Amino acid sequence: MLEELSIKDFALIDNACIEFKKGFTVLSGETGAGKSLLIGALTFLLGGKSDARQIRPGSKEASVFGSFYLGERKINPKFNADDENSEPSNAHEWLDLHGISCEEDRILLRRLLRENGTTKNWIGDTVVSRTELSEFCSFLVDIHGQHEHQNLMKVSEHRKYLDAYAGIVEDVRDFTKIFTELSDKKRELDELVADSKDRSQRAELLEFAINEISEAKLKNDEDKELEEEETKLSSFEKLYSEIQSLNMCFGGSEGEGIVALLKKARGFASRSVSFDKNLDNLSQRLEGTFYEISDIAEEFSSYERNLVFDPARLEQVQQRQTLIYNLKKKYASSVNAPLSEVLEYLENAKQQLSELGGSEENQEKLKKEIAVLEKKVYDEAKRISLLRKSAADKMAASVMGVLANLGMANTRFQVRLTDKEETETLQRIGPYGMDNIEFLISANPGQPLQPLAKIASGGELSRVMLSLKTILADSDAVGTMIFDEIDTGIGGEVAVSIGSHLKKLADGRQVLCITHLASIAVYADNQIKISKGIFDGVTKTSAVEIEGDERVSEIARMLSGDADSAESLGHAKAMLEKYC
Repeated sequence: MLEELSIKDFALIDNACIEFKKGFTVLSGETGAGKSLLIGALTFLLGGKSDARQIRPGSKEASVFGSFYLGERKINPKFNADDENSEPSNAHEWLDLHGISCEEDRILLRRLLRENGTTKNWIGDTVVSRTELSEFCSFLVDIHGQHEHQNLMKVSEHRKYLDAYAGIVEDVRDFTKIFTELSDKKRELDELVADSKDRSQRAELLEFAINEISEAKLKNDEDKELEEEETKLSSFEKLYSEIQSLNMCFGGSEGEGIVALLKKARGFASRSVSFDKNLDNLSQRLEGTFYEISDIAEEFSSYERNLVFDPARLEQVQQRQTLIYNLKKKYASSVNAPLSEVLEYLENAKQQLSELGGSEENQEKLKKEIAVLEKKVYDEAKRISLLRKSAADKMAASVMGVLANLGMANTRFQVRLTDKEETETLQRIGPYGMDNIEFLISANPGQPLQPLAKIASGGELSRVMLSLKTILADSDAVGTMIFDEIDTGIGGEVAVSIGSHLKKLADGRQVLCITHLASIAVYADNQIKISKGIFDGVTKTSAVEIEGDERVSEIARMLSGDADSAESLGHAKAMLEKYC
């Protein structure tokens, strides 16, 4: 229940603080006084859309605060606040799920609008997103405005009212998830089937590549090794000449080779040590050098002896290089790329071929899953349809019962259910089931039932909507219901009946109603007057609760436009005494 609303610099409201009470409260005022501004401020607080133009001219920001009593704490035993996927069914559960605490079952909502168009939102002391604020407030307030009349003109909206009355909103939501899963799998299967030809061609290309690369039996860095071997074989004559010349340097003739000279030097050094011990270190170093050079000379000599030109091997190496060049050209980023790219291509091709090879298996798997889901969707759609049909007549009777109290005693109302289009082998089912649902009405005796969307007048639509709100109220946990312009297109005895009905509806919940009809206002437990005036050269809107003579005067104004005549005042006082 809304207990207090504080508004600052919102539209024409500079500063207003309004206390709301239990029961039926009417908001009245001259046309253009700003009654809709009050609802606009409340809608903004509850998470409605915002616009910087809502800020009062001359101010940099607007703010709206609202204090709500949540009622006694009632938690569903199946609800688990530690499970983020749990669906809360009331305000207390929502707060638990989001880790927000309240004191004495009350919560303060705050929303700030800055001149750059940004907003900041609080639930208690916790900053929340607009989506979260709107989600939470759906458990607190139900605002019925003129636009909801238009919803009754949309046949697609009729299902929502029936489902709510039947208590199967969650069932339908779960059904929609299953239906969506089925649709996704069917689309996936269609894509697999459509791609089957392309997949076949792709598989052939991959198989060819895999065979071509595999037959080559490539080794890591083989291209580098072949390049080195090809250089050696193609330059054999130069290589042999250089090695031969090198070996002559080592051996030479007549003792002029490096090894022979080192041997002589070694003898000189060894004998000199006997004359000066300080030369021992140098002599040992020369000794080591002699043996190292001798070993090197022997290895070069052995290399020369084994050096044989093999033209057949050169041809093999060059053919292998040509093969690798062509493979790189086809399967690597360039002919100069490392051979590893070709080997990576091979592994990727094997993986892709494996996936393509599983396409038929995937199709069969999907077909089985689709068959299971189709049966599940059909069975669930059938179950929901039966629940709807069971509730449809009861709902129609309930609506007609309320309409009778609203001046439409001879009205017939029907909730018509028909199956969606079907063939001998297929029952068409949509995301909300297999039913087409439409409201039919006959407002006058002797007239046949016809679609509500085509024949109902504005006043009839208002009363049908009020009837629906009434019959759904018992199953709705929302503590505050707001009716904006519920009196559109009505007057006289009908207005009296609506006022009486709203008063009864407020038994056990808070009902706020904006009206210009005295016949409705006199039934209210409380009345708030909205006024607009010029203060210090600035137009401002104010809202104050009125009682006693002030209320009599306001009712008189609503009756005749004259708040001061004795006749109007007398009539107003009599009505208040009779109905309030």
